[in-house]
Amino acid sequence: MGVAVFFRAELGLDELVLDGAEGRHAAVVRRIGPGERLRVTDGRGAWAEGAVVAASKGGVTVAVDERGSTPRADPRVVVVQAVPKGERAELAVEMLTEVGVDLIVPWNAERSQFRANPERVEKTLAKWRAWAFEASKQSRRTWFAEVAPIATTAEVAELLAGAALPVVLHEEATTPLASLEPPATGDIVIVIGPEGGIAPTELKTFDIDPVRLGDTVLRTSTAGVAAAAALLARSRWT
Repeated sequence: MGVAVFFRAELGLDELVLDGAEGRHAAVVRRIGPGERLRVTDGRGAWAEGAVVAASKGGVTVAVDERGSTPRADPRVVVVQAVPKGERAELAVEMLTEVGVDLIVPWNAERSQFRANPERVEKTLAKWRAWAFEASKQSRRTWFAEVAPIATTAEVAELLAGAALPVVLHEEATTPLASLEPPATGDIVIVIGPEGGIAPTELKTFDIDPVRLGDTVLRTSTAGVAAAAALLARSRWT
């Protein structure tokens, strides 16, 4: 089992103090004490690791004895996720983060049943970003998954137009996802529709041939991770 991962924006010191929410989580929830090793990352590729030399209810102090950095993954995987209802949103964000998706773009699709008033948009984004943050640490990522602002259909179309590989999943498509060739570099953009499916007007706006994932129909909360994993297995995971 690998060392636990925690977040700290600055990593330059020989002794790193984890306080605040991260420090309390390490000391009180995880019960990490002196002598145990942990890794601290800035979520942007840099990391520092070492043994805990002091611990209290307020946090822990780590004596750094190893440092490194991880290059940004290429191709970048972007998943446009139609906003699901209830707990399925959290499930989608967590699994997309765990599998290695770099950017999650919430999409207010025609059939999402999401009322985009300012207060609800702000709360939704805060939740999605908190889920991605925690899942990034849990899956021991050095580059944390990002969550973009909620996108309109027109903005999703722009993402697809600029992608090295644009992918729109649709249950009535005849072309299999497995027939697509992942690019060596650039963005793979995967669009996941809501439970009611992508509307015909949205497909027309996207202006690309959709593909099907497999013989079964997946829920909106699981289709993205399945599609991302299928393409990652033939690109970054080889």
